Amino acid sequence: MPPQPTLPPNPLASGFHPDPSVVRVGDDYYLANSTFEYLPGIPVKHSRDLVTWEHVGHVVERDGQLDITDVPTLGGAWAPTIRHHDGRFWIAVTDAMGRGTLVFTADDPAGPWSDGVLVEGMDGIDPDLAWDEDGTCYLTYSALRLSGMGHDGIEQFRVDPLTGTMLEEPRSLWSGTGLMFPEGPHLYQHDGWWYLFIAEGGTERGHSVSVARARRPDGPFEGCPANPLLTAAGTDRPVQNTGHGDLVQAPDGSWYLVLLGMRVRGGTRSFSPMGRETFCTPVTWHDGWPQIAPVVLSEPGPAVVWEDEFDTSTSDPAWLAVRRLPTEVADLTSRPGHLVLHADGSDLGDLRPVFLGIRQAHLRSRFSAVVDASAGVGGIGMRIDELHHVGIELSGTTLVAHAQVSTFGQTWSAQAPEGPVTLWLATAPVEPGGEFLEQMSSDHLTLGYDGPDGPVTLARIDGRYFTAETTASFAGRVVGLYATHGTIAVDRVRYDGTDA
Repeated sequence: MPPQPTLPPNPLASGFHPDPSVVRVGDDYYLANSTFEYLPGIPVKHSRDLVTWEHVGHVVERDGQLDITDVPTLGGAWAPTIRHHDGRFWIAVTDAMGRGTLVFTADDPAGPWSDGVLVEGMDGIDPDLAWDEDGTCYLTYSALRLSGMGHDGIEQFRVDPLTGTMLEEPRSLWSGTGLMFPEGPHLYQHDGWWYLFIAEGGTERGHSVSVARARRPDGPFEGCPANPLLTAAGTDRPVQNTGHGDLVQAPDGSWYLVLLGMRVRGGTRSFSPMGRETFCTPVTWHDGWPQIAPVVLSEPGPAVVWEDEFDTSTSDPAWLAVRRLPTEVADLTSRPGHLVLHADGSDLGDLRPVFLGIRQAHLRSRFSAVVDASAGVGGIGMRIDELHHVGIELSGTTLVAHAQVSTFGQTWSAQAPEGPVTLWLATAPVEPGGEFLEQMSSDHLTLGYDGPDGPVTLARIDGRYFTAETTASFAGRVVGLYATHGTIAVDRVRYDGTDA
């Protein structure tokens, strides 16, 4: 009997961690995810057991590796594939609406990574790299034509991954089962066969995993009779949109699929406040075909506390900035023990706000910061994109909270005490037993501050308007600090999170 795998905790990587790719090198595992318009780009995590993961670095840490300065929302780093071959780590990724298809290399997955070579002439997304026994490299990809949004299924060509040179014209490999948007291909050799895993059905509720196999890496491929092998569509599973999977084997011989999914909330299970996250599920083999178990949501883990007191000259690697590196935003030297943000006239509705954030990683969370706005205007905010964001900002002793949902906005104001003020933004799931219409939502966002007599709530906002389903964004919630005028100084920040 084949070994019975033990499921790692789910989510494997919570919060904004879409399009996962995983590779095993000896007893080590490395995980990479999409980051779209955020920098540093493409986080790399390391594990020895597929259970505990440590963030070890990013692929994109320098100007020029991606061209996302003016990339439209939803562009940037799409669907990286991480692999190891010939003693070197490789990542192939789409810089959508930017440089194009890129291949990065590194001797150490923690970095530094190369500047990336462009695969000239390729018209598609979601590149995968696989090598045969002779060392020939095959680049397999989704033929989604960004210029016209047409789709011709999965294609492939031989490539020199060091130079990005296409060594032949692309061939059509497989069109999937007929569901829309065949994408996210990954190619593996196992037990005398080459297996092609793809995502189908779009990244929404119809997302699924289908598999084909061939005796050669270039086909011809035949689809599994049981396709799609995994989908949560039409089920009551708490994790929906399951797809875009990458296969990996554990030391005990068991197999897993690392994939994206979304935790749905609300009375009709219509909203996902955490966006697209990374999950893991067991895979077994029967009669030459994989069988993929449904994704099971784990019991909540312990509460998490993360703090930054800005007592060093380098920023914590958890910080993200929008279309620029955190070093362009974070001033950690002009006022020791503080983060200083220098406004440039932008706000959270602009493509490149003066914003420094971290991922919201729990359904119930609280982000707080001690803000001195005596020389400017700024505070804390949560953004999904330029059209969907909330914030509470301080200007002298005037507080203003805002919520922006597409072209609709609302503000609330109050007077704050003198001196630095602790501002906070909290999220909490809608509790059962309330009013019927309230039960339809996912969660609530609360903006407030600490007054002389304790916490004061300034605004309470329906969280459904800041979920992936409402915004149609590929990214998730990022909460952090921003400035709109002058300079603000932040003494310390704290994030508290739990799914309990």
